[in-house]
Amino acid sequence: MGSSYSSAKAVRVLVAGLDSAGKTTVVLKLKRGERRQGQHVNTIPTMDFNVEQLKFNGKGFYMWDVGGQDSVRPLWRHHLTGSQALIYVVDANDRERVRKAAIELHRIMLDHAMRHACLLVYANKSDLPHALSETQVRDELQLERLAAHAWHVQSSVATSGRGLWDGFRWLAANVNST
Repeated sequence: MGSSYSSAKAVRVLVAGLDSAGKTTVVLKLKRGERRQGQHVNTIPTMDFNVEQLKFNGKGFYMWDVGGQDSVRPLWRHHLTGSQALIYVVDANDRERVRKAAIELHRIMLDHAMRHACLLVYANKSDLPHALSETQVRDELQLERLAAHAWHVQSSVATSGRGLWDGFRWLAANVNST
């Protein structure tokens, strides 16, 4: 990760969400940096997990991008311990699966290992005509039930990078890195 910060002080971020929500694109865009967010990235479905590293405001972040397929989701629990934040990517245009996304989100955030973690929800694909708004995503995910956690919903378009850095700035300011 470079010599300017130690892995012991790096923030561990779990990146989760249902399959095809845009998790890997989000991670790769963040890794490239804000100035290069417009560059295209190629992705394939994550079948297990990927780990990417990035530095932001002098702080190191390990981004654990976990696959979202039905068969892989039970394995998410193995990635919770040590995570200080969750980036949860929701396909805001897939109204049929938002309730399923809510169930999985609550399963993660109510786990004891995540008791101190903050939550950033990317309402991804928000540029599509039938996409839910930030407020609708908040309501559908029942985020008020997670009042013990700092949380934020950010509209995003992972393919263009729109909204990603606004959300990540919130996460970096709200994560407890101790």
